Amino acid sequence: MAAEHGPTASEYIVHHLTHFKSATQTSLVDWSVFHVDSLFFSTLLGLLAVFVMARAAARATSGVPGRFQAAVEILVEMVADQAKGIVHSAESRKFVAPVALTVFVWIFLMNAMDLLPLDVLPNIWASIYGAAGHDPHHAYLRVVPTADLNATLGLSLGVLLMCLYYSVKIKGLGHWMHELFTAPFGNHPVLWPINFAMQLIEFVAKTVSHGMRLFGNMYAGELIFMLIALMGAAWTGTFGSGLLWLGGVVAGSIWAIFHILIITLQAFIFMMLTLVYIGQAHESH
Repeated sequence: MAAEHGPTASEYIVHHLTHFKSATQTSLVDWSVFHVDSLFFSTLLGLLAVFVMARAAARATSGVPGRFQAAVEILVEMVADQAKGIVHSAESRKFVAPVALTVFVWIFLMNAMDLLPLDVLPNIWASIYGAAGHDPHHAYLRVVPTADLNATLGLSLGVLLMCLYYSVKIKGLGHWMHELFTAPFGNHPVLWPINFAMQLIEFVAKTVSHGMRLFGNMYAGELIFMLIALMGAAWTGTFGSGLLWLGGVVAGSIWAIFHILIITLQAFIFMMLTLVYIGQAHESH
């Protein structure tokens, strides 16, 4: 009997880039087209974000704040200041600022899943999946929702819907429709189709770039962690490979520390663009 060999480097990466999909299919929903892992972890982390912020609000005191309350207050004040400088309607900020805060915390938590050791959760899932009678070698699981283009575009589509809502609410449906056909080139009937096409292109470009920016950065970071993990897999080899494993540990630690900045920065950029786009929906051309 031939000896069983481990996966090659390309097979290892392809496996870790494959989403878990359910084979369940009902008369209403075909779950096989959904990335169940992205849905599960994004929902779980969204609930965690709500729990953390609700706990901070419930434990808030008027006296000297503890470290947790102080950190949350700094975050809330930062988001409120950014919202005040971009969205000039005080009435709109009552809803937009909490949304921006939720977006920042939620995306930060989803991004932070990239800091977990690459094989920990997939291996746990593989053992559960194998115990359920399935092949554990084909138990796929991706734990970073923001490294899934479907998730990030879903977030950006949510921002687009909010922009459309505030465009109608602030300007009125008639004025907004008039703006769609008369901006940016003028009110001449010949220019109406061109103006409308330009407006559609602007909406699509902002939405796609909003989601693609977050996805691209997190996907690239995930790939780098995979490449570093391959260095760690060399522990089973010769003495030279052992040194490569040690290099993988060092490189992984350095990249994880640097990646904390990327995680925070990408959450902040997505939040700021959310505020900017909603702020633009309040402005008339």
